[in-house]
Amino acid sequence: MIQRLLAGLLLIVALTAMPALARENGEGEGAPSGAISVQDNAATDLAILNRIGSILGQVDDFDRVDVQVDAGIVSLSGEVTEQSATERLKSLIARIDGVVAIQDHVLLSTDIGTRLESVRERFAARMNQVVAGLPFVVLGLIVGALIVLVGGWISRREKTMARIAPNPFIAEFLSQTIRLTSWIVALVVALDLMEATTLLNTLLGAAGIFGLSLSFAARDTIEGFVATILLSLRQPFRPNDLIEVNGERGRVIRLTSRGTTLLTLDGNHIRFPNQIIYKAVLTNFTRNPERRFLVDLTVDPAADLGRARDLVLRELARMGFVLARPEPVAWVEASGNEFIVIRAGGWVSQEGTDFDLARGEAYRQLRKALDAEGFAIPELVHRIHVENQTERDADKPDTNPSKRRERAPDLSPDAAFEQLVDRGRVNDGRDLLEPARPKPGG
Repeated sequence: MIQRLLAGLLLIVALTAMPALARENGEGEGAPSGAISVQDNAATDLAILNRIGSILGQVDDFDRVDVQVDAGIVSLSGEVTEQSATERLKSLIARIDGVVAIQDHVLLSTDIGTRLESVRERFAARMNQVVAGLPFVVLGLIVGALIVLVGGWISRREKTMARIAPNPFIAEFLSQTIRLTSWIVALVVALDLMEATTLLNTLLGAAGIFGLSLSFAARDTIEGFVATILLSLRQPFRPNDLIEVNGERGRVIRLTSRGTTLLTLDGNHIRFPNQIIYKAVLTNFTRNPERRFLVDLTVDPAADLGRARDLVLRELARMGFVLARPEPVAWVEASGNEFIVIRAGGWVSQEGTDFDLARGEAYRQLRKALDAEGFAIPELVHRIHVENQTERDADKPDTNPSKRRERAPDLSPDAAFEQLVDRGRVNDGRDLLEPARPKPGG
């Protein structure tokens, strides 16, 4: 019985002592853990301080800067001779592992002597760089000068440019392009040999911005220049060609870098900007020597239209200035109840024959032939005409065959107008057109 009581008391004492022992064990284990954490922070701060010290030891600008590290927080103090030195130091420290924050207490030095000494050191360092780079500068200048000389020599080869380019304008443009390209290449090569890459990048960027601004500001001028080059290369017309642009018809006098000049059939000069000529719908009536004319002939609706059409075709075939190939054509146009139109067409050669004169003569002869065969123009108005004896005598038919014989019309181009065109073509070296097409028999 007494033994059981003693065992119970021991069990109660043991249960009561266990929390205390647990607390003592917990405190004992926690104390070493806290000590280890403090030791780790101190080691990290020491590593950061050593790393910053090695950086400061290699840079002369940070001789008067003091550094303290506490729990990863870096505190800077002292003086510097330049404000940019502090920013550079902060950027270097921020790259170190373990740095939590940077407290900047660095002041700009007010000592004039110290700051002048810093300026002197920088000037001396830059002068040393200049002296060390002088051989490369000389080499760059020599290479650039050689490139410019070679480009200038090539651009002055007039015979070579004349063989490459179709006209003087393109030849001059190529010469200027080669000369300008040689200067640009010489500048780039010289700056690269001088190791002035920063200046080179700045110049290239400025040139790009300037070119973009110029393209917007001088858009019309650039468009006209490009149109002039394309017209010079393609040559859509020649001197003295009859063309029509925007409703204006005339003979081509000249093509210059500023515009194209036409001489209208009334003798007026019209100058079109080249960009308008290039973009407009252009009709060249002279490029193909053969050209077809059309005339409209009115006849009575009650007439035999088939016989009238055959008569027109026979008369066209008999005309000496109308070509046999392609063949003349004629067809009936439905116009109305009052009259019928027969549209006739024939081809003429513009080499030696004036187109407008040929068309007028064809109409005259066709109208005469139709009237002679009874296909007269229908008259809707009745006229009463009282004749006197003199008029009756004048209207009597002439019985003299020699007088009835018609003289062949002159359908050759107007020589006076051709002289006007020739006078307009002043040979001042600015005309970009190729020589005119040779005339027949020339």
